[in-house]
Amino acid sequence: MKKLKNTKKITLATLKSFAKRNDKKLFVKHESDFDGMVDMVTKIDSEFKKTEITDEKGYYKTGIQGIYTVGSSRDYFTLFENDSFIGIDVHNACGNSILAIKK
Repeated sequence: MKKLKNTKKITLATLKSFAKRNDKKLFVKHESDFDGMVDMVTKIDSEFKKTEITDEKGYYKTGIQGIYTVGSSRDYFTLFENDSFIGIDVHNACGNSILAIKK
């Protein structure tokens, strides 16, 4: 937790490292998602749900269930913290998701 707070710039490598260090304690929350019916990203109401690291990797998959990236420097990572969770906010053209652990 302290290591994440002291990180100057959060990158995809930081996200993957955070996920590996906290493998069994990970939660994901989707705040917005791409909606093909309106051809844009729309806000959604969701809660933090338990997630895990998978073997699925590819262009848009990080190996973390529920976290998607678009690559080519179009992903934005910021520190997320509230009263109950701390983690990384992932924002891109696919939407906005938070990968976090309980404090």
